[in-house]
Amino acid sequence: MMLRFLGKDPDSPSGGSPTLWQDQDTGDLIVQGYTLTDPVAVAEVGDIPSGEAVVRIPLRMLQFLPEAEQ
Repeated sequence: MMLRFLGKDPDSPSGGSPTLWQDQDTGDLIVQGYTLTDPVAVAEVGDIPSGEAVVRIPLRMLQFLPEAEQ
């Protein structure tokens, strides 16, 4: 897997998270973010399968997302 760095949250206090990458082979997005822990939000999401996580990224990071190819 070859990852292309897309961007980090410019307002991150530690400069390390959240971060976005794109898999150059598949076009899939790889997201590093804050684990969703709010009990109400987790209940709305529902069951999260083993090996998966729901993460939160700031809306301001949408600027780093590539245009979807049709």
